[in-house]
Amino acid sequence: MSSQAQYQPPAPPEPTETAAPKPAPDSRVTPMMAQYVEIKAANPDSLLFYRMGDFYELFFNDAEIASRALGIVLTKRGKHQGEDIPMCGVPVERADDYLQRLIGLGHRVAVCEQTEDPAEAKKRGAKSVVRRDVVRLVTPGTITEDRLLDPGRANYFLAIARRRVSDTQWGYGLAAVDISTGHFALSEADSTSLAAEIARFEPREILVPDVIHDDPELAAFWRETRASITPLSREGLDPASAERRLKDYFGVATLDAFGSFSRAEITAAGSALFYIEKTQIGSRPVLNPPARENAGAALAIDAATRANLELTRTLSGERAGSLLATIDSTVTPGGARLLAERLAGPLTDAQMIHDRQDAVEALVENGDLHDRVRRILKRSPDLARALSRLGLGRGGPRDLACVRDGLFAARDLGLELAKTHDLPRELSAAAQRLQSLRTDVADKLAAALAEELPLLKRDGGFIRTGFEPNLDELRELQQDSRRFIAALQARYANDTGCRTLRVKHNHMIGYFVEVPQNVGEDLLKEPWKDTFVHRQTMAGAMRFSTMELGELESKIASASDRALRIELGLFETMAQELLDLSSNVAAAAEAIAVVDVTAALADLAVRLDWKRPVTDTGLAFSIKGGRHPVVEAALKREGTAFIANDSDLSGKEAGHILLITGPNMGGKSTYLRQNALIVVLAQMGSFVPAKEAHIGIVDRLFSRVGAADDLARGRSTFMVEMVETAAILNQATSRSLVILDEIGRGTATFDGLSIAWAAIEHLHEANRCRALFATHFHELTALADRLPRIANATLKVTEWNNEVVFLHEVVPGAADRSYGLQVARLAGLPHAVVERAKAILSELEKSDRESPKRALVDDLPLFAVPVRAEPVRQAKPDLLREALATIDPDQMTPREALDALYRLKAQG
Repeated sequence: MSSQAQYQPPAPPEPTETAAPKPAPDSRVTPMMAQYVEIKAANPDSLLFYRMGDFYELFFNDAEIASRALGIVLTKRGKHQGEDIPMCGVPVERADDYLQRLIGLGHRVAVCEQTEDPAEAKKRGAKSVVRRDVVRLVTPGTITEDRLLDPGRANYFLAIARRRVSDTQWGYGLAAVDISTGHFALSEADSTSLAAEIARFEPREILVPDVIHDDPELAAFWRETRASITPLSREGLDPASAERRLKDYFGVATLDAFGSFSRAEITAAGSALFYIEKTQIGSRPVLNPPARENAGAALAIDAATRANLELTRTLSGERAGSLLATIDSTVTPGGARLLAERLAGPLTDAQMIHDRQDAVEALVENGDLHDRVRRILKRSPDLARALSRLGLGRGGPRDLACVRDGLFAARDLGLELAKTHDLPRELSAAAQRLQSLRTDVADKLAAALAEELPLLKRDGGFIRTGFEPNLDELRELQQDSRRFIAALQARYANDTGCRTLRVKHNHMIGYFVEVPQNVGEDLLKEPWKDTFVHRQTMAGAMRFSTMELGELESKIASASDRALRIELGLFETMAQELLDLSSNVAAAAEAIAVVDVTAALADLAVRLDWKRPVTDTGLAFSIKGGRHPVVEAALKREGTAFIANDSDLSGKEAGHILLITGPNMGGKSTYLRQNALIVVLAQMGSFVPAKEAHIGIVDRLFSRVGAADDLARGRSTFMVEMVETAAILNQATSRSLVILDEIGRGTATFDGLSIAWAAIEHLHEANRCRALFATHFHELTALADRLPRIANATLKVTEWNNEVVFLHEVVPGAADRSYGLQVARLAGLPHAVVERAKAILSELEKSDRESPKRALVDDLPLFAVPVRAEPVRQAKPDLLREALATIDPDQMTPREALDALYRLKAQG
């Protein structure tokens, strides 16, 4: 049965008089509604889940929003100040499902629980309302439940602060926190790199102080980002207060042991901790000490480039089909998250890259060790998130078991790695962390926990029989009581002669005797009326209680309550023992993730024949037999081979530019992207899909591939193209790699050609970077004769029986045509359209041969840095324009206008 069918709105309590001297009948407020209004007023920006029994209720506007968002029934019960009360509800047991949908839609939810036993409330008066309070604010960046999280994706919220660097420059501090794993990272960015740094973390929620949120230069970015934006009324904390908050949270006298942080970073970190306190309301997640990530330590990739290259998501927003999905062969949730993190932030430090590659190579060469490690990893659960839930008080018995199994896997993994001598630095460091882990708590958990575990600790039954004698005694009492109930039912059935008599139980009336209605009528008479006390009449049945059942129920309830208290006490003791080791457990979780990522990349290298690239600090860029990992995987599933291609952009003092022409559908975009992806893979520490690769470390990666508009911001496809191109030309350095595809194609031919021409010259002379530039402007290929670091390449194509065959092979040279008509025919354009296009093309080509365009290459000066003013050339007179200027159409007869038109035609 659906939750909608099960849900019955509760009747509001009887209205009571307000404090007004003469309250009107429609102004009365019930005590329950008064409580609700007070709690809602304290949480105006959140949907309030108001606990009433087995449901979370929503009222008024919250109910209307939730009803639409969740597709649940909106109903009305009672009145508040004369108005009907809109309301809807969701079952507590299924609240996670509804929370997931609300959070996914960008809503925040305040969870309001009963903080008092109803029996205690009754002592204050029959109409007293059970005390309630908000115990947690659920926001996109602070969820911890497994059912609400993607196990392979970090769930960051990002706090931002800033400081003035100069009169015109701001410096930004960023604090990225994932409370589901305890990860806490600090970094800095300037105005030009802020968007790229935010994109690297891919946060679910961003905390933005009002002064930054309202900055005209950034306001558009906050409106358009996919992350949920949470404005702060002030800049969180000043640096001094933020520093005190950090010290108090981690129990240290100084932050020096954590690293050296800027004032903006400390302020951002303090704001993050303030937000945790606000949303978790008394609970303290287990956080790692803040770790600073130095500016420039990661390859800078802006949001547009990440989208174009489809690193973690495709352009449609799906994970399937992305580079991450293609290379992810990890077997642990922590490993999957670390792989995504490394892919999002490839390194720029040569030694750190080499350390990662050494580790991968060690497992590539030692297949037996690789296989043994993977077998252990496959039984390692999500240690980090289970520990976090326990720290927040949201953990259950299965989280204890998760940590237990994770600790055992960590111990076995450490022992396995210890058998191998001369491990590379990264694997050796992981092995040391694993070997220093205490596992005596895991042994205790193994002895304490039952084989079958409930999801919630309040359900009990998770402590193994034989672990706690007092608990075993109470359980035996419960078992004896059940046997006594069975015996009592048999005796009552025999005495009354009713073979269908049953002793049952529900939460409303406790234990009761149920008999058919005709038998029940007899039990109301002598000699039974003193033994059986009537409780309820049902359709076809009657229910009675007896003194024996009441006494038995009291014993059972007492035993059950005492047994549950013992189990909950044991749970809290074991959870605290784990939290006391939280730093060691977190270190073990990180080590497991490192080993998993290394083993996964080694698996890729062996299975897909990837090779270790050479990475250094030079400007080399030489790839032999490079392949696009995602396209190759797709072709392999279809049984088709991928055509590998070489690329060389190497230079000593400046990078080279490869100008690529060729037919539509020939594979230019694939070739561009594969070279960029090889750089990302190499610098994240992976082997790469190529026979050989030598890459001088890239500091910034830019990609402008494909066409897209941004109508919400009033930007056409061409405007988006120009904005992205401008960012590249303004930011690329000599160490950058730039990928440009079809610049200038979104506007008029000569406009586009001139923009593309100037962009290439700027890349060559000003940026001096390594670049791949694909174009259909064949005129640009002449630049290779004038600019020394430009070379031409084309995609081979051949024709067979009037059919075009794309060979997908990159060779030196330039294309002289684009085969657009052939591609149009393949796409299914009507035959008449294709034939007409052929005729038009023939006429245009004939006209061009008869009236060739001026040789622009010979006339245009080269790009100069800085740009010098060129002498103005005298323009030739425009006879047509001069003739048009003498004509006044308003003063002409139709005959005069026709004669003027013929004269203009003759001049043309």
